[in-house]
Amino acid sequence: MKKLYLGASLFSLLLASQVAAADVYVRDISVSGLDRVENETVMSYLNIQSGQSVSEEKLNDSLKQLYATGLFDDVAFNVTPSGELVISVVESPIINERYFDGNDNVDSDMLASEVQLAPRSTFSKAKAQDDVQRILEVYKRTGRYAVVVEPKIIKRENNSVDLVYEIDEGPLATIDKVNFIGNTHYTGSELQSEIMSKESRWYRIFSSSENYDADRVNYDKELLRRFYLKNGYADFRVVSAIAELSPDKKSFVLTYVVDEGPRYEIGDIAVVSELRDVDGSYLQEEVLLEQGDWYNADKVEKSVYAITDALGKHGFAFVDVVPELSRDAAQSKVNLTFRVKEGERVFVDRINITGNTRTEDEVIRREFRIAEGDAFNAAKIRASRRNVENLDYFSKVDIKTVPKANGNSADVDVNVEEKSTGYFNVGVGYSTVNGALIRTGITENNFLGKGQQLALDLGVSQRAQDYNLSFTEPYFMGRPLSAGIDLFRTEEDYQDEGSYDTESTGGRLRLGWNYTDDLSQYVRYTLRQDKISNVDSDASQYIKDEEGEYTGSIFGQTTVYDKRDSAINPKEGYYLSFGNDIAGAGGDEKFLRFDAKAYKYYTFADYYTLKFFANGGYITGYNGKDVRLMNRYFLGGYNMRGFEYGGVGARDKKTDDALGGNWMFYGGTELSFPMGLDELGIRGRTFVDVGMIGKPDGINTEDVYYSSSPRVATGVGLTWQSPMGNIDIDFAIPVVKKSYDETEIFRLNFGARL
Repeated sequence: MKKLYLGASLFSLLLASQVAAADVYVRDISVSGLDRVENETVMSYLNIQSGQSVSEEKLNDSLKQLYATGLFDDVAFNVTPSGELVISVVESPIINERYFDGNDNVDSDMLASEVQLAPRSTFSKAKAQDDVQRILEVYKRTGRYAVVVEPKIIKRENNSVDLVYEIDEGPLATIDKVNFIGNTHYTGSELQSEIMSKESRWYRIFSSSENYDADRVNYDKELLRRFYLKNGYADFRVVSAIAELSPDKKSFVLTYVVDEGPRYEIGDIAVVSELRDVDGSYLQEEVLLEQGDWYNADKVEKSVYAITDALGKHGFAFVDVVPELSRDAAQSKVNLTFRVKEGERVFVDRINITGNTRTEDEVIRREFRIAEGDAFNAAKIRASRRNVENLDYFSKVDIKTVPKANGNSADVDVNVEEKSTGYFNVGVGYSTVNGALIRTGITENNFLGKGQQLALDLGVSQRAQDYNLSFTEPYFMGRPLSAGIDLFRTEEDYQDEGSYDTESTGGRLRLGWNYTDDLSQYVRYTLRQDKISNVDSDASQYIKDEEGEYTGSIFGQTTVYDKRDSAINPKEGYYLSFGNDIAGAGGDEKFLRFDAKAYKYYTFADYYTLKFFANGGYITGYNGKDVRLMNRYFLGGYNMRGFEYGGVGARDKKTDDALGGNWMFYGGTELSFPMGLDELGIRGRTFVDVGMIGKPDGINTEDVYYSSSPRVATGVGLTWQSPMGNIDIDFAIPVVKKSYDETEIFRLNFGARL
């Protein structure tokens, strides 16, 4: 008698030992153990027919095929001496109900869409284990690597079972440490500020940036590349980005290995045209870089777009502008040539946007520099992608060009992946100016998916309270024109400086636009009510005379020219701004005010940054009105280290109250340097501050101490980018001062924004 037996775990061993090498004559075939499965179903999987001699190979194939159906837990072949093939089966149970237990952070519908086994399907241990692996992969995509999944069955009547996937999700895998290897010009803390992945800190409870995400790490490589290419490192590359999972599977250590290469200055710049009747020299003015500038890939790309746009205005719709670099490594210079060629005659048919479940299509479309029906242009497509990414509404922006069958048109498919655009911040701290403080706020940068910003900010300290509500529409009337409204209230205690309190309540309307990438314009209208109250009986008569409420109706504008390499942590470039305000279109205030700022940054020996700065302002009344106390300039504290707030300037001889001034200048220089504690985010600085302030109008010089001569202070300090926010500590010694000035040698500012 020949016998084949197949068990779930002994299939190979039994098959090898119990099947004879000789052919077997099968007179008849019978099946036992069937309940739900039809006899014909079993026969359809066999390679055997009755009345034939069957080889060992056919018996093996039939047995494997029958077991692979997943319909049976066990299968046995038994050939009787009379030639009857008896197939004995044990049917797999049917799944009655399927449950996921313990999945608090992943929706059951998502898990159900991933697994194979479902109600009314046949249970299989192999498929159950496959499903376990699928569930584990789902959790890995959500950042949970310590998850444990165990399938369990509950037997029911009629050979049915309930299937339960018991899930222990475990914690999110956080990023314990971010390391950079190969960086010499920028510190690890500076590079970490450029990427999305952040080290785990208690104050990031409202952020997902500390959770490990493989896609985010890949995007970090692109962010590092863009950062270096923007700052002169044309040969930069990320050698590797390695994520090491801890033994307990609860955290990762990320290591980015980079090769910075040399930093290049721009040498010769040329625009070479291969188009007939187009002289490249007249396009030279469209290039945003100059000889001697650091190489900047962003500006190269913007120059390509500017040249393309200029040619388009002259009727050249199909052009291809290719930037070519010629490196001189010995001189650390790169020559830049923009080669203008004729492009393919392809038009944009449709721009298809997907993935934006919350953000309106129009918010994305208005960032495109190309429209349906326009001539296809790769430079404009790249510029459009950068614009959409800069919105900071999406974790991924993927743009693909899909050619049409006609060969002269193409679709542009845009796929985005939305991310959270709302922020909650809390600040706690202490400063020598305002004392203990707490600040909290909520900001939504994509309000109702329309790209609008809504923000509420509250601050309370021992000295002041302020409340601000603002709304901004970045595309007012469908144009790249920022429009907004602010509502505010501020209460401040000036009892120490001037023996009075102030309140200011009002609103502001504003508009802003860009002339170029570096030149911006802002206009505003402010309506506010100011109040001076709680004036001490011993206060200066000049302050007593101003007690009461006043209304200001103020129009203003500010022009900004920003050439810094970074608005947050500048190392190179300069910043200029000029603004003026006029009060008097209604209200009690009548004044003209002018303010200007200038900053210049140099970095040398890679880590030392020298900053020169100057701030000035002038205000004057008109129509017989003097400038009131709340509109004057005060010097000291925030804007002049070494002196208390309002410590420099006119001061009542009898009461010692600070009275401010009608003009002010504050400038100096500051050198920022490493202290060997870059991994902790600590940098030192040394500085020299110079300040002057003018006398208020309507003040009798016999009643006040006053001198407009310069005051000078010098000192040292440090900034610590601590887990709780920036901590600034300064020690300053006034080296030029007046006897009546109020000085402050030590100054501390501490705060946190989560």
